[in-house]
Amino acid sequence: MKTTTSKTGKMENSEFHEFFVDELKDIYWAEKHLATSLPKMKKAATSPELAAAFDKHLGETKTHVETLEKVFELLGEKAAAKKCDAMVGILEEASGIIEDTEKGTMIRDCGLILGAQKVEHYEIATYGGLRTLAAAMGHQDVADLLQQTLDDEKATDEALTAIAESLVNTEAVAE
Repeated sequence: MKTTTSKTGKMENSEFHEFFVDELKDIYWAEKHLATSLPKMKKAATSPELAAAFDKHLGETKTHVETLEKVFELLGEKAAAKKCDAMVGILEEASGIIEDTEKGTMIRDCGLILGAQKVEHYEIATYGGLRTLAAAMGHQDVADLLQQTLDDEKATDEALTAIAESLVNTEAVAE
């Protein structure tokens, strides 16, 4: 494959660039799919704090989709989604938790938090890796956008931990 290096050092039309774009398509699909799953998780939540966290993350997820669209634009690529098998599996597992736990219980909330944190950790790993790849190619503008999203994902993970530790886990143990 022909590699063209621009004045900024970007490796356009290289195999590395194509790999990077393919991974962006994967997380783009994942974010869009997550946006359809978060309302279900919110509805299944027992505690108002967890429901509010899911609602907040839905807004952030929509912003992450828009950010990825901006990343594609900066790269001169069309925003396109490629099915993310990892997110499919993680969200199927979260649906299973809802089915396998009793409505209105903190045990369900424990499961929802665990499922949501699996999503967050997948996103943290992906955005961290993509940010590093963008920087390696000289796409600092893209790396900066991906860092913002990475920071959001880490904050969501911490917020979920705080809800679990301050409320949900203790009540679930007592059920």
